[in-house]
Amino acid sequence: MRLTTDLKILLADLNEDGVLVTVEQKLEAGENPFGIIEELRNGMTIVGDRFERQEYFLSELIMAAEIFRKAMGVIEPKLGGEGSEKLGTVAIGTVQGDIHSIGKDLVATSMKCAGYKVIDLGVDVSPERFVTAVKETGANVLGMSTLMTFGLEPMKLTVKSLIGAGLKGKVKVIIGGSPIFGDPKTWVNEVGADDWGGDAVDAVRKVKELISFDSGRRI
Repeated sequence: MRLTTDLKILLADLNEDGVLVTVEQKLEAGENPFGIIEELRNGMTIVGDRFERQEYFLSELIMAAEIFRKAMGVIEPKLGGEGSEKLGTVAIGTVQGDIHSIGKDLVATSMKCAGYKVIDLGVDVSPERFVTAVKETGANVLGMSTLMTFGLEPMKLTVKSLIGAGLKGKVKVIIGGSPIFGDPKTWVNEVGADDWGGDAVDAVRKVKELISFDSGRRI
């Protein structure tokens, strides 16, 4: 039986060695790096579909994101400083006082897979750093994550800081993390966010919706 060389299927099937070898071969053959990235994105789309159908679970989603990250590490030196067309810019981080990163990393990687420029601010990010990042990057969306209940207060302070800086009307805010899942609508309203993401796949969908309505039609 012949093994597939279809990059999107290799990624969707979580075949790390197959993905990395195929990426190397395609680059050596002179294929367009951006075309290779698009194949990888298509593979992540399949992973997302399988996750939504509960054929894959969080562990598979994390594994796929890690394979994508490693493949991008091989491709990026070949990009020559060029930029691909981006759907928008997303600044993302785990809020002040919280050093958990897995959920945030997964969302950030999924955003990159979907074609967004991602500014990853890391963990333990203060409201001031979030605001500065939005100012400096012109981000369309600000994503905040927390695994701890106390992380909701820094989220509220960040939104207040955005309002104080006159940025709230220019950037959409999406929040995520286990404390929010029990009553997300209440917490979205409490924080002053625009939406919330239940998982990485849902977050990508919500960001697409938020950016589509960033003319101010969505409240």
